[in-house]
Amino acid sequence: MTTATAGREVTYLEAISQALDEEMTRDERVFLMGEDIGPYGGAFRITEGFQQKYGEWRVLDTPLSESGFVGAAIGAAMMGMRPVVEMQFADFISCAFDQITEVAAKNHYRWGAPVPLVIRAPFGGGVHGGPFHSECPEGWFFHSPGLKLVAPSTPYDAKGLLKAAIRDPNPVIYFEHKFLYRRIKAVLPSEDFIIPIGKADVKRAGSDVSVITYGAMVHLALEAAELLARDGIELEVVDLRTLIPLDKEAIYQSVRKTGKAITLHEDNKTGGIGAEVTALLAEECFDSLDGPIMRIAAPDTPVPFSTPLEEFFLPKVSDIVAAAKKLAAY
Repeated sequence: MTTATAGREVTYLEAISQALDEEMTRDERVFLMGEDIGPYGGAFRITEGFQQKYGEWRVLDTPLSESGFVGAAIGAAMMGMRPVVEMQFADFISCAFDQITEVAAKNHYRWGAPVPLVIRAPFGGGVHGGPFHSECPEGWFFHSPGLKLVAPSTPYDAKGLLKAAIRDPNPVIYFEHKFLYRRIKAVLPSEDFIIPIGKADVKRAGSDVSVITYGAMVHLALEAAELLARDGIELEVVDLRTLIPLDKEAIYQSVRKTGKAITLHEDNKTGGIGAEVTALLAEECFDSLDGPIMRIAAPDTPVPFSTPLEEFFLPKVSDIVAAAKKLAAY
């Protein structure tokens, strides 16, 4: 367990742990559920020490049944509790698909009942986990009204968005990227703070090409921006942070300024969130576009286990640089 300490750098993983600890201290209705999250501390040790501090009834080790424990969490949420469910890997969320999309997502529409449920979903590749431990399943839920989806890229956003998600009366799927866990660090405020759900953030201002992205891809875009700046091409990096509800105005504002747009995500290309952003830009910003909207994403295959194949599969800095140079030449 990582407690907030002013002036000390914390990792993306520690920021998530801090958010859970602070919200459990702040609100006794908050409790955790998941496989091996108790004495073991979770697959990634995010809840290490939590059961000792809060007890077995607030840090519940569950059977290996995602549908079962998500269903139980939905019931607890409907009774006024605020459960935070951990998927050991986001890939396993498909086992609970019915509970999430048919019950949690639709309950408010059906009879006005809030479902203050958070599902933490460690997602993404770059860790050589293969096709069953590396997926980006956000696109499945992007099409399910009633859910909120968030995907932070920094420790600050990770902590602020998780705290906001826990306090929200709606079901929120919180996509946390495994590749970022121990690689990204930042000094966080010691005082309580949240990041409002539904607000994008411009991580780098630029005038020539807009990149609309989220999660680990934000860092690739920032790296590409540094390289492109040497050639006089200024990339604007828009971090969506929240996938549903999309901050459409932030997207439009950036693209109307630059006239060029790239969508970037690690999920498979077909039917991904980039496709929806592209459609929105075609509808709302057509007169501002000075070139085609370009999509950078993973190919439409499962995530390979082989290291060289996974590296080929994942979007790369060189892909962004090439796309930006092509657009800048229009």
